[in-house]
Amino acid sequence: MNPLYLASGSPRRRELLTQIGVPFSAISADIDETPLIDESPAAYVERLARGKAEAGRAKLAVSESGAPICVLGADTAVVLDGNILGKPVDEADSLAMLMALSDREHEVLTAIAVLDGQRCESRVVRSLVRFRSISRQEAAAYWASGEPQDKAGGYGIQGLGAVFVAGLNGSYSAVVGLPVCETAELLGHFGIPCWQNLTVR
Repeated sequence: MNPLYLASGSPRRRELLTQIGVPFSAISADIDETPLIDESPAAYVERLARGKAEAGRAKLAVSESGAPICVLGADTAVVLDGNILGKPVDEADSLAMLMALSDREHEVLTAIAVLDGQRCESRVVRSLVRFRSISRQEAAAYWASGEPQDKAGGYGIQGLGAVFVAGLNGSYSAVVGLPVCETAELLGHFGIPCWQNLTVR
């Protein structure tokens, strides 16, 4: 079976990959995440997912068994009115993001890419998230919790930020950071099945 590497430092992506029973090794893949001029949000996340997978593979040698080495890269963006909301730089930025998202629907785009040196396949998954109305006091308290500081769009749906979510149309796991349905399908194309931790009786 082909060895898999996850080119991500995200603990949430590691948890989701573990959840579907896929063994992997995690590697770092730092790339320039600056959007290109006139680049659409969907093209942006797909380019970064592919770039992370390529950067991860560049760090790896050929496997001892001679089997192709597969690398999974992913990227998530929160998009409001066509604009990508990155990670907040400070409290004022975080509060501005949450106030903009308050009582509105926004897009979450997550791209995944798998490559083995011969080919690269990628997918972009679009989900719609609606927030209830958020007060500035709530936004300030949320920032003080420390959770928003490393999150795209300034919130984590799997954590304390879940209380803001009034509705979701799409993939919950994609909003967290890794769409497990599409990831399992894509890995299957590279000979990596999910549920490898199940015992056949």
